[in-house]
Amino acid sequence: MSERRRRRAVEPADLFRLKFLQDAQLSPDGQAIAYTVSHVNVEKEEEYVAIWLLSLKTREARQLTAGLARDTNPQWSPDGKQISFLSTRGDKPQIYLIPVDGGEARALTAMKQGVGGGPAWSPDGRQIAFTAGPERKPPDATKPYRVTRHIYRFDAVGYLDDVAQDIYVIPAGAGEPRQLTRDDSQNTMPVWSPDGREILYSAAMFPDSHRVYPALKVLNLQGEVRELVKDWGNVLSAAWTACGEVVFIGSPFGRPIGSQNHLWVIDGRGGEPECRTAGIAYQVGGGLQSDMPGGEPLPNILVAKDGRTAYVQVQEGGTVPVYRVALKGHESWAPVVAGKRSCVPLDLDDKHLLFAVSTHDSPRELFIAAKDGANERQLTRINADLVSEWDLPQAEDLSFSSSDGVQVEGWIMKPCTGEAPYPTILYIHGGPHSAFGHIFSLDFHMLAGAGYAVLFINQRGSTGYGDEFSTRIIGDWGALDYQDLMAGVDFAIARGIADPDRLGCCGLSGGGNLTCWIVGQTDRFKAAVPENPVTNWASMYGISDIGPWFVPAEMGGLPHEVPEVYRRCSPISYAHRCTTPTLLVQGEHDYRCPAEQAEQFYTVLKASGCVVEMLRLPSSFHSGSIEGAPIVRRAQNEALLEWMNRHILGIESGA
Repeated sequence: MSERRRRRAVEPADLFRLKFLQDAQLSPDGQAIAYTVSHVNVEKEEEYVAIWLLSLKTREARQLTAGLARDTNPQWSPDGKQISFLSTRGDKPQIYLIPVDGGEARALTAMKQGVGGGPAWSPDGRQIAFTAGPERKPPDATKPYRVTRHIYRFDAVGYLDDVAQDIYVIPAGAGEPRQLTRDDSQNTMPVWSPDGREILYSAAMFPDSHRVYPALKVLNLQGEVRELVKDWGNVLSAAWTACGEVVFIGSPFGRPIGSQNHLWVIDGRGGEPECRTAGIAYQVGGGLQSDMPGGEPLPNILVAKDGRTAYVQVQEGGTVPVYRVALKGHESWAPVVAGKRSCVPLDLDDKHLLFAVSTHDSPRELFIAAKDGANERQLTRINADLVSEWDLPQAEDLSFSSSDGVQVEGWIMKPCTGEAPYPTILYIHGGPHSAFGHIFSLDFHMLAGAGYAVLFINQRGSTGYGDEFSTRIIGDWGALDYQDLMAGVDFAIARGIADPDRLGCCGLSGGGNLTCWIVGQTDRFKAAVPENPVTNWASMYGISDIGPWFVPAEMGGLPHEVPEVYRRCSPISYAHRCTTPTLLVQGEHDYRCPAEQAEQFYTVLKASGCVVEMLRLPSSFHSGSIEGAPIVRRAQNEALLEWMNRHILGIESGA
């Protein structure tokens, strides 16, 4: 009891005391790990990333780069003597090389717009592939300009004519880069074939199409390109096998939006993909939403050297185990590391599976195990000292029936102070085809540290519960998803945990949409904070970077085909009824849910006499409050807590 009293609640300032594991890779000899950790310099309000080396034999870690820039994506050379990485230590991000045994890093590239992706070593270690934007000077954005592309700008990327990525290769020693693609598409994720003759990559944002989903392409070193799966569907990530096949995660066209992804195999020369996980009802390659920088990275596919098995993450409701999947013979799979946590596979060799683990109470840490999951051990404790200071809240698993009898999963994080029933915040995930669960969220801990219970639910539309569950909201947003959330609130009240007279709600993106929906349907909440919401589906179709594809898929047709669905599913249609004090948080460079969506809602609430304010986040993209500039992250956290305190607890700012 005395030890518990000495501990303290999580507070907003802890956002910048935390450090975050971002990526990691085993050395070619399996004796060491290169990994990166981000941290924020509070005085400068700048985020930096440093590369660390960890010896598996001695368990000792040493910092390889100074951590005075963003040094990311470390990749071992095939001989294990040096590491290539991206760094912002110059004017633009470039590729650097650093000897493993010590010495200064040297720049390998000097691209005019910097390097966007990579580096990727060729199997013989002689070349490095990467991606970069056009070498021409970008036009003056202060002067008039013309756009002709279907998708002309993209969230967190910018106006595509100026920044669309091409594939390059450069000698690993020194030399001039050679451009291999010239098609005005967004070409990313280069992966060398086992023989070093070809490069597999992802191509998206074609200038003559509204298609957002990437295509898989292969090119040789002469720049000759072929599409591996022509107009097949959505491809998230891909890898080669040793025998020249390609394994990828994706979903074919023709399936409803929100359908689960699967693992597929295709001959490297082309052909018909074969699904290897058809019997898995969960989201292959799926992850959970958190508010850690780095967000939900694209899922890794780790292929065993014999080419017969692959390791992938699979989202099962609120957990993410790592599965081993057979690539040959009868369909077969099994989880190798699991539990109430989120596990992300990072690398694989003959003996080890390297993976990251996050839980409700811990940001990602490095773990390693045998390939069958045995002998698991934790390698890092990056935030152990800070977490040891915290009085950690308890998160209770919930399962309840919704309005139509369907079982819904959720959790409630109880504060360490006060007595039940607690003031409670309903925190709603975005996507909508994503999920919450056993993963760290600083926002949850911050709110719990301030005395709130935090209720988070995987409502209809969430992944990890089968296609019927995740696709049920198509053409009917605001119906069963809303009923699921309200059933969860009622369940928490009936359990004596949530106080019905002290409720708040909030969420980002799709969570912002549902927050705006809720305050137009009920006055049971005392405060609401929707961030970067969708409020008007008709205008969203024309202004979002993914609007012409995403919106009809979710609404079940084009605006002129089903106008009543667009009206009925738009929170703006009910905004005039809102009486809940609402703080809209909006990134001004959000091209996913552009500012006019929040602005419309703000105007209607103001005109209707509702208490409403809007926090504008300059230069912030859609997820800027999670992985954008520290000043933006701080502003969102402080505003969220202040608004809830003011309107639920009656605590004025500074009191």
